[in-house]
This record gives sequence, structure tokens and C-alpha cells, in this order.
Amino acid sequence: MGVPIPGSDTVRRCAPTDADKHPHPGPATRHRSCPDPFGGREPVCQNERMAAQWLTPDERRAWLALYALTSLVPASLDAHLFREARITLFDYHVLAMLSESEDRRLPMSELAARSTASLSRLSHVVKKLEGRGWVSRLPSSSDGRVTTASLTPAGFDMLTELAVSHVAQVRATVFDALDGQDVADLERVGRKILRGMDGAHWILSDGEDAEEAAVAAAGPNAP
Repeated sequence: MGVPIPGSDTVRRCAPTDADKHPHPGPATRHRSCPDPFGGREPVCQNERMAAQWLTPDERRAWLALYALTSLVPASLDAHLFREARITLFDYHVLAMLSESEDRRLPMSELAARSTASLSRLSHVVKKLEGRGWVSRLPSSSDGRVTTASLTPAGFDMLTELAVSHVAQVRATVFDALDGQDVADLERVGRKILRGMDGAHWILSDGEDAEEAAVAAAGPNAP
């Protein structure tokens, strides 16, 4: 399964060679059929760039597994939550982030970061949740320019009841098939990929705080 780098306007498409027919070609070589239109400038062929980007068999299997999971897991949890409460997984996550926060409220900008969403998307969802009486929005008491979202008592009661079946669904979908080492590996790999995409993501700092707390609780003689 090839993952080519998108070509620029100056990248030429060349006739395929025998090397291109191999699923995992070695270092790219100059195609004899490709003249140099740049007057001595080193030409770059589209096929050369594509040849350098094929996934290895192990990478391909890992990628396809990840792709399937990122499609199937959210869809399964979405369907369950819609049956239970007519909300989406994203709706649930927004409510959960508020429930875990001090006074069950967060500035909209921070809630957007914790939901990995744009402010525009979050505003649309919060408006919907407001309509169901689960969330309210008010100016911050410390800065009137900042809008905060708060989980209402009705929203907290609904979430508390729904969480029981949602967590059971998450466990059945993801964790029942894993042992302790699998869970540790899943966390490690997930955080590693996330760190490469967004090193400032709040999940990473949240994990570091937990690790530091665990080390401190273990004491200086811990292994």
C-alpha cells in the first residue's frame, strides 16, 4: 500500500519502469525516459517520490488495523449513545470533560482543546446541549470577555446515569479483549503518535502528572 508524497507543480510524471512494478522498490533511480526540462537542474520524477514512500508489510498491517479501529470504534460508540440518550460520542465527551473539571465548568477555549475540536464546532454542540438543559453558558466571573460552559445539575444527573452503560460499552468494545500489557502498549503507542502530532495536547500533560504522582507515592526506594 503506497503512501506517496503529493507532487508539486514541478514534479513530472514519468513512464513506469520495471522497478516501479515491485511493491517495495529500493532506492529510487533516474528514469532514462525522463529528459531534464530544467536546463541542468536535477529533475525529480513522480514515480521516484512514490517509490520512496511504500509502507513495509508490517507498517501496512499496522496502518490498516489503525484505520479500521478509527472508523469502527467511534461508529459503534456513537450508535450505542444514540440509542441510549440520542447523543453522539462527541456530545458525551464534552459533557464528561465538564463533569471532571472544577465546579463542572470550563472556558469554551479550554473545553475545545479538551474535546480536540474547533470553537465553531464546539459552539454548535454546546448550543444543542443547552437546548436539552444539560449545559449553560455564562461570561466568566473573572474575565467578562471569556465565555464559560457549565454542566447543569440536570446534565450531571443524566451523565451519571448514562456513564454506567457507556463505560460498559467501551469495555466490551475495546478492553475486554486486552490484557494489562496490551493496555499499556496501547497507551504508549497512542501517546507517542499524539506527541508527534501535537506535543502540547492536554492528554500528554495529564498523563505526565499521573506518572509523577505515582512515582512520588511509591517513594525513593521504589524500583
